[in-house]
Amino acid sequence: MIKSMTGFGKATVEYNQKKVVIEVKSLNSKQLDINLRMPNLYREKEMDIRNLAKTYLERGKVDVSIYFDNSETDKTVALNRPVIEQYFRQMTEIASTLGIDTDNNELLQTIMRFPDTLKQQTEELNEEEWLALKSGIEKALKALDTFRIQEGEVLIRDILHRIDLIKSFAAEVPQYEGRRIESVRQRLMEKMKEWEEIRNVDQNRMEQEIIYYLEKLDITEEKVRLNNHCKYFIETAEKEEAPGRKLGFISQEIGREINTMGSKANDHDIQKLVVRMKDELEKIKEQSLNIL
Repeated sequence: MIKSMTGFGKATVEYNQKKVVIEVKSLNSKQLDINLRMPNLYREKEMDIRNLAKTYLERGKVDVSIYFDNSETDKTVALNRPVIEQYFRQMTEIASTLGIDTDNNELLQTIMRFPDTLKQQTEELNEEEWLALKSGIEKALKALDTFRIQEGEVLIRDILHRIDLIKSFAAEVPQYEGRRIESVRQRLMEKMKEWEEIRNVDQNRMEQEIIYYLEKLDITEEKVRLNNHCKYFIETAEKEEAPGRKLGFISQEIGREINTMGSKANDHDIQKLVVRMKDELEKIKEQSLNIL
């Protein structure tokens, strides 16, 4: 099954008046790279969350975001009563010593602006909340996987269509080869007439050079290999589970045959077909980078 490395999954978990949102995004990457952002309350479960993600994801640059949707936090704020009482006692004593009339409400409002009058109590993660969170993470990862499958289907259809185009362009090459061979033959005949006027020509060496020249221009092997590479590309895409890397390697081999064909072509129409094949291959390479 072809999967894209690009995807998005989201899930929401509600527990104990908390609404927790889990979002998972992925992009293409050679390795699995997980970036995790979450409240401090869940920090102790970081390795568990990473291992959970690894069971669903093989490659890709993955961002996992866990956050509270209803402005809840993993910390509760409480009044630091001993500190407030101490501030109040000292302030009233100073006011009494100085003979200053005080309003208790105003004094309390002033004291509440002093340091350490509020304290944060860190909430601890219990097993029930962790199981609820884990279920939400799994749901988000499954949604991401479904997205990647759908995206992969679209990708591979486009890629295989472009492979078919390359094959069709390659199939047009033979119609120009007869004219190309005749053109080469005429040029060689003209050169041979010139050589006949030259004395002391080594006939054996000349024949060897002509044969070597004709062999250099022959593109039969390139056409056969190109067709085989295209066939192998299609088989790999249809049968292998995660063929992204292999498709990239096969694309390189296809490119070598196209380039060699272009360098040997020595014909305007064949060169145009080579350019069109190269254009489709570049699009295939770009798309293949996003396949798992």
